Amino acid sequence: MKKLTFGCLLGLSAALVLTSCGGNGGSEAKNDSVAATSDSSAASVTKDWKIGVQLWTFHEAGPFVTSIAKTDSAGVKYVEAYPGQPLGGDMKDTFGIRMSPESRAKIKQLLQSKGIQIVAMGVITPKTLDEWRQYFDLAKEFGLSYITAEPLKSQWDGIDSLAGVYGINVAIHDHPRPNAYWHPDSVLAAVRGHAHIGSCADVGHWTRNGLDPVECLKKLEGHVYGVHLKDVDSAGNTKANDLVVGTGVIKFAPIFEELKRQHFKGMFSIEREGNWQNNVPDVINTVKFYNDQVSKL
Repeated sequence: MKKLTFGCLLGLSAALVLTSCGGNGGSEAKNDSVAATSDSSAASVTKDWKIGVQLWTFHEAGPFVTSIAKTDSAGVKYVEAYPGQPLGGDMKDTFGIRMSPESRAKIKQLLQSKGIQIVAMGVITPKTLDEWRQYFDLAKEFGLSYITAEPLKSQWDGIDSLAGVYGINVAIHDHPRPNAYWHPDSVLAAVRGHAHIGSCADVGHWTRNGLDPVECLKKLEGHVYGVHLKDVDSAGNTKANDLVVGTGVIKFAPIFEELKRQHFKGMFSIEREGNWQNNVPDVINTVKFYNDQVSKL
């Protein structure tokens, strides 16, 4: 062992004094570090969230091209398309697997000009796996992340295999009772053993079904691919009226908190099913509400 010189002893004493006096400062620094890490964690989760519009919101106001114009005017850059919507403009067909090559090219050009991306499409219920394959082809062509559907039970194995091949998930949607998927347990039955099948969580319909959206999300943890964002005027009433998000009976803060806890990565599709002819302001207000809620996480 080396002997300590006088200088070394002085240095050691000074270090001990500084450590003693700076005890609280060290704790505060540690707390600041933890807080910074927590804030960073929240930001890293919500940066993967998208706020978009289910184009059904605008279906009574006009065709696909009109819906995209309304989406653009609301300042939204992500959409969930729905098959069967007339395209409009000089296009005679509808959005879906039977679109002509010319219409597909024009739709891509329109989306690019507006800086808008189709993230998902639905809700679909194809009758055959061959029809499913055509929808997967369409989804791949437009770069979709998932397909929203209410598939036939006999198709679960087949569509899970196709989803794996295409790298595009299937998100099961929940309509009100007596729909086959009204309860999260029925969605979980489809999820088991199928790595590419999950949930499109419609929080408004869950509320209409008398279910707690947060408890439903907990049941489906790890399997939520997308969310339909809507509000209603009463719970447990399958005919409850649609309201602007944040003005009805649904408590959204715990919904966002639960999805943050689950490290959800996906899109919130605003689906305003009311005020059909003039609901762009409703969409804008929903985006503001969403941004305010997310900023508090």
